[in-house]
Amino acid sequence: MEIKDAYKLWLEKALEDKDLIEELKEIEGNEKEIYERFYKSLEFGTAGLRGVIGAGSNRMNIYVVRQATQGLANYVLKKYGKGAVAISHDCRIKADLFMNEAAKVLAANGIKVYITSELQPTPVLSYLVRYFKCQAGIMVTASHNPAKYNGYKAYGEDGCQMTDVAAGEVYDEICKLDMFDDVKTMDLNEALEKGIVEYVGDEVYDSYLEEVKKQQVNPGICKEVDLKVVYTPLNGCGNKLVRRILKDIGVKEVSIVKEQELPDGNFTTCPSPNPENKDALQKALELSETVKPDLVLGTDPDADRVGIAVKDYDGSYRLITGNEDGIMLTEFILSNRKANGTLPEKPVVVKTIVSTKLVEKLCEKYGVELKNVLTGFKYIGEVILGLEKKGEENRFMLGFEESYGYLSGTYVRDKDAVVASMLICEMAATFKKQGKTLAQVIDGLYEEYGYYMNKTLSYEFEGAEGMQKMADMLTALRDNAPDEFAGYKVVKTADYKLSVEKDLITGEEKTIDLPKSNVLQYNLEKENMVIVRPSGTEPKIKLYLTSVGDSKENAAEITDNLKASLEKVLGL
Repeated sequence: MEIKDAYKLWLEKALEDKDLIEELKEIEGNEKEIYERFYKSLEFGTAGLRGVIGAGSNRMNIYVVRQATQGLANYVLKKYGKGAVAISHDCRIKADLFMNEAAKVLAANGIKVYITSELQPTPVLSYLVRYFKCQAGIMVTASHNPAKYNGYKAYGEDGCQMTDVAAGEVYDEICKLDMFDDVKTMDLNEALEKGIVEYVGDEVYDSYLEEVKKQQVNPGICKEVDLKVVYTPLNGCGNKLVRRILKDIGVKEVSIVKEQELPDGNFTTCPSPNPENKDALQKALELSETVKPDLVLGTDPDADRVGIAVKDYDGSYRLITGNEDGIMLTEFILSNRKANGTLPEKPVVVKTIVSTKLVEKLCEKYGVELKNVLTGFKYIGEVILGLEKKGEENRFMLGFEESYGYLSGTYVRDKDAVVASMLICEMAATFKKQGKTLAQVIDGLYEEYGYYMNKTLSYEFEGAEGMQKMADMLTALRDNAPDEFAGYKVVKTADYKLSVEKDLITGEEKTIDLPKSNVLQYNLEKENMVIVRPSGTEPKIKLYLTSVGDSKENAAEITDNLKASLEKVLGL
């Protein structure tokens, strides 16, 4: 269908949401704006849907959500004959509306639906899928994206985000549907009265928290040690459950950033609610100037990720990177479980390929198997599932990714800021009892193993032109492979799209036994490394730099040089 015809069709048929009609009328005659909304449809992938809220096939709205849900319903009915789906949402604009619209479509298709009566963290949705033995799950969220975004994450029956194969099958079903004419829907009140749609009871959230508490490493330590915490839920959905779990384990002093306590999809005090960014914790850091806590915690809007800051030597607060938190949690869990006799035989730690290599040293020290997986927590979930199938789920100690996502335990299949917040507080209390701050802990690990500095750089490319530019960059990099970056020779390459790893010293090639992904990795001399990949959920290209120095300053200098070299190669 021509773009102009699609625009006219929406003017005629998209009548149920007045915001969409107003937007369509406002852009009348503006070819560029019309093009951006209709030049493609939001593509359903392993991350589900994600896009700017608004009118058109390339935006998040009730019609795109309905079409995607009808495709999911068709997939469930074809594969299982019948089924059940759990749905929840976070604080995003229109998130509750999108959840209800999805429920109405599933109910009209005879599929049992469990929905939450208020916003909940993403890991809770993963838990609900397994708790109710559902065949799929939907979480309405755009995670840490700015306020103009919303999204729709789809989960499989195992509680993991959908695999490539399953997402592809759902997408095939979606592509068969006319957005307006081929979607079934049912009145929500009628569906509730008939019991096709059912609200989740409080007892389910209680059982989730009990599973979280089972992951404690040193039960009771927070009751022994006076730990002061400043916490911000960043106007998201971590507020209730994070505060409750900290209270349950004995953290007595938790100060809340009041401006960011209650849900607000506009994120008025934090335009980019991403724990990776310093600005996300700015209000919490300001409160810390008066409270003087041991620890600052900030969970992102859907409470699957957590960022922290810790008291430094001079009394100021140091931001801890996602990699550094992963390093400390690995050391804390492994050392304490070994000391108290709860470390199982053949323990397993899982990290993504873009996360810190320093964890390799810790796993060697404790005799732990380290598994590297592609970016995306679903791949960590798949490792857990594989262990579970062999009856070996107790071997799983920790899964983490550099973008502030952590999971201990197998009760969910996604990163969980609730359990991570609990473990971080336990960790801070344990080391405080030993007379150490977390700043001293991470510095001590660097002194012992070397200064592994990791830096993630993001470059945004909006719209159709931006998507093409990113694709061209990766193509150019493949066609003109560099032999060095910042004077460090490339010794090994890995192309995850072609599934080929090549040792440039020996000439040996081997197949990468991971799903295909548009990622290029360059291992350099002296353990340095650069990785390039387009984001799977945002219009961004991401660069991951690993620098290994003999001091913090040396590692920082190598990082700066690698950044300049890579930007020059890519033309950024």
